[in-house]
Amino acid sequence: MTSTSPSTPHSFQVDLRGLVDLLSHHLYSSPRVYVRELLQNAVDAITARHALEPAAEVRIRLSASGGRVTIEDSGIGLTADEAHSLLATIGRSSKRAGGGSDLNEQGLEATRQEFLGQFGIGLLACFVVARQIRVVTRSARDPHAAPVEWLATDDGSYTVRELPHDARPEPGTTVVLEARPGAAEWAVPAKVEELARDYGSLLPYEITFDDGEGGEPRPITDRPAVWDRPFPTPDARRVALAGHCAQLFGFTPLDTIDFDLPVAGVRGVAYVLPEPTSPAHRAGHRVHLKGMLLTERADNLLPDWAFFVRAVLDTDTLRPTASRENLYDDETLAAVRDALGARVRGWLAELAASDPDRLAAFLQVHHLGVKSMARHDPDLLGLMLPWLPFETSDGSMSLQEFAAAHTDIHFTRTVEEFRQIAPIAAAHGLGVINAGYTYDADLLALLPAVRPELKVTELDAGAVTERLDPVPTSAELALAPFLATARTRLEPQSCDVVLRAFQPVAVPALYLDDRQARQERDRTAALESADSLWSGILGALRGSAPRARLVLNHNNPLIRRIAALPDEALTGTAVESLYGQALLMSQRPLRPADSTLLNRAFLGLLEWATHSIDDRDAQEGQK
Repeated sequence: MTSTSPSTPHSFQVDLRGLVDLLSHHLYSSPRVYVRELLQNAVDAITARHALEPAAEVRIRLSASGGRVTIEDSGIGLTADEAHSLLATIGRSSKRAGGGSDLNEQGLEATRQEFLGQFGIGLLACFVVARQIRVVTRSARDPHAAPVEWLATDDGSYTVRELPHDARPEPGTTVVLEARPGAAEWAVPAKVEELARDYGSLLPYEITFDDGEGGEPRPITDRPAVWDRPFPTPDARRVALAGHCAQLFGFTPLDTIDFDLPVAGVRGVAYVLPEPTSPAHRAGHRVHLKGMLLTERADNLLPDWAFFVRAVLDTDTLRPTASRENLYDDETLAAVRDALGARVRGWLAELAASDPDRLAAFLQVHHLGVKSMARHDPDLLGLMLPWLPFETSDGSMSLQEFAAAHTDIHFTRTVEEFRQIAPIAAAHGLGVINAGYTYDADLLALLPAVRPELKVTELDAGAVTERLDPVPTSAELALAPFLATARTRLEPQSCDVVLRAFQPVAVPALYLDDRQARQERDRTAALESADSLWSGILGALRGSAPRARLVLNHNNPLIRRIAALPDEALTGTAVESLYGQALLMSQRPLRPADSTLLNRAFLGLLEWATHSIDDRDAQEGQK
């Protein structure tokens, strides 16, 4: 039997140089966060003192000059023991229970929720720019304690000593940073003031900045937030918010959406982008935590489909990540994200119900992105699909308007096919939508799920032919020889010939096919070039699918003249020319067989024309 001896506890050793490298190159995105740490410590110190002395003065003054950055506050302060324990220990915070505070536990628990800092890295983060940090502090909890100086350098050493009582008569803390070589730019007064305004404009206590040039200290905070300020009219508020958006994000918004979730502790606005943007682009939103800027690039704040807005808000419930530069994606954030998404949807619904002109202006800019996201978001699809603009045979309009006139909706998969058929469909009451643009075919396929009473089908040759006016039986019988010649000539192209009367009269022939016809044509082309094995397989796949159709317009004078030609060969050449012209008008890709037919028809017509001239010249010579 073996016995174990008690283990001896040891402490982790921290290499401060290594820690600074970790903070500056891995945890924090930029050295600029040191200003946030200074402001955060000062604000938390004020909050802690107010828990002890509610009537205590509030003073936070930031200054910069000569490569030094100084911040002074009238907060809770520290004793010598607290300075040892709190300022030099990674992970320890004066905001935690057992952290050296003399506050009673109940008061501490109530106050802790108001603190900004949560990770205890504290002043050590300032070594990303500082060579030396000097802290002079006096505790408000122990009136008899002497002021304390804590002095640390970036080599990992620090000293703590008590100072005479007159070194700091009042409670509070002063922190002085001396910039290290290579970081002087971060201590320039203009830069420090810019960062302080960026991080601290919404903080709850008044903060001033002194550039050391003898002028009056300038205010840093600018409260209340612009979305919470009273304005004489809605228009005045709209103008103020537009100016705020231009200052923060650099654009004038199409509209603004208020965010007000008291239960979640969220207040702010979302600005609608005035230019199209890709739904794949993860927009960065500006988030303040208890007034302190947390991040300008929060990409998990809103649902992905809300790509068309940029938000700025303040919250006191969402959790920051360890670097305090983004939001921790937990259940609370998920609930807030859903609630904010519902607010954006509510804004869209309000526009749809009460302000269709503003909705139209929004969709004119963002319709492509909305279409992209609606394919995967049933709620967004149901909300926006009736209002999305489409190109139709009745003109550009929303599906809401188009469905009011057509319960049977047909669509084409290519822009070229639509443009060929649109004038004819409009003249004969056939409702056709151009689904040749990005996402449109997918959305139309989903339309019956939103509007079950609508029937949506891809346009086929039969549907168009049925809508065209039939030719009187007597006229069609009289043209039977012509039609027989035309069908014989186009049989190698797997194309039927149909005679109809339709508008506009100027169109002599219309080439129609559908997906099944194209598949059959591709199968036939593959069969012609396949070996014996594949010929048998492809031949077995031959079905009864409808073929492409060349619809001849009996109202067109050219068709009547061609039908009356006495020369059967010339008639066949003319029919091939009509086929080629209709095929080119549809802008479909030409197969080798189609190119051969076009060349043959063109040369045949040239030959006929030149023979006709020779015949006339010969007749003139005989005279």
